[in-house]
Amino acid sequence: MKTALVHDWLVTIGGSEKCLEIFHGLFPEAPLYTLVYNQKSAQELGFDDNQVHASFLQRFPKAQKWYRKYLPFYPLAVEQFDLKDYDLILSSSHAAAKGVLTRTGQMHICYCHTPMRYAWDLTHEYLRDHGLDRGIKGMAARFFLHYLRQWDSLTANRVDFFIANSQYTARRIWRVYRRKADVIYPPVEINCPLCKKEDYFLFVSRLVPYKRADLVVASFTELGLPLVVIGDGPHLNKCVQSAGKNIKFLGYQENNVVKEMMSKARALVFAAEEDFGIVPVEAQACGTPVIAYGRGGILETVIPIKDQNQDEATGIFFQEQSVNSLTAAVQEFLGAEGKFNSKVLRERARLFSKERFVNQIKNYIIDKCKS
Repeated sequence: MKTALVHDWLVTIGGSEKCLEIFHGLFPEAPLYTLVYNQKSAQELGFDDNQVHASFLQRFPKAQKWYRKYLPFYPLAVEQFDLKDYDLILSSSHAAAKGVLTRTGQMHICYCHTPMRYAWDLTHEYLRDHGLDRGIKGMAARFFLHYLRQWDSLTANRVDFFIANSQYTARRIWRVYRRKADVIYPPVEINCPLCKKEDYFLFVSRLVPYKRADLVVASFTELGLPLVVIGDGPHLNKCVQSAGKNIKFLGYQENNVVKEMMSKARALVFAAEEDFGIVPVEAQACGTPVIAYGRGGILETVIPIKDQNQDEATGIFFQEQSVNSLTAAVQEFLGAEGKFNSKVLRERARLFSKERFVNQIKNYIIDKCKS
């Protein structure tokens, strides 16, 4: 089948781009349609320059840096892609990619990382964090987000089959779009080093509001325990200013450095409510337990320690995004630290391997194309 790939944007390499890389491996001749892309990132995933087709947003000022600011143009931009000559459309969507226009006779399979967070779950946080919760600009932003929700809901009808990256995401797809989704967990790099533990905890994330780096920094400042923060973003300065001397910020680091730091850490701290959450699985692959906020996709990847379950336990949950709740979970971890087994942790991570993802996606597409 003549196939086209659609992805929201290809600027940096993250979890959704790892899925795109596998889609490209399955359909190496398929062109990629995306709102904005970085040539280096596209080449890193194996795309030739002539395979990538960007929207008109690519020509906007500093598009690769400011693409999030161009949110109001996403619906128009993605609908400009002419895909009429393709039999199969495989979209990788967490924003607008699923909204491409299709015709009768085409099959559109969407691997949905999440329904658009700006429009749904994080609307009020988005407005507040961008200073749009009051005034004329705030009214305009609220009106646009209302339109965006309508467009996002409408375009769910352009998809023939949804694949969700977790049961949690599948439930959100049903709540937002009233569409059923099959679940195929995303691929995680599980070939990680196993190093001797050192005396620090680790937080790895882009420093944006919903990742709650501020909560982790505040808790460890209070505890006085050593914490290493890897990642950058708009909240970096805020976190640095509020951090104690026991907290070290490394900024952005290459993947090999992150994996080594993960392997040496006493535990990974994860404070966001994510649809899946690749970082906690990577930590387990490194033999490192996870202290995590107990909501979202984390409930499907981490097994909390209980009495007599050391043969399967991989972490500890806290139930509120508050300093007190996280602090209590860290203290619980200190008392149970010796009960975690690196072999158990690494075996848990194998359930989310790249090989499993490739086989499941391939079989899913074959099955749908036959039906």
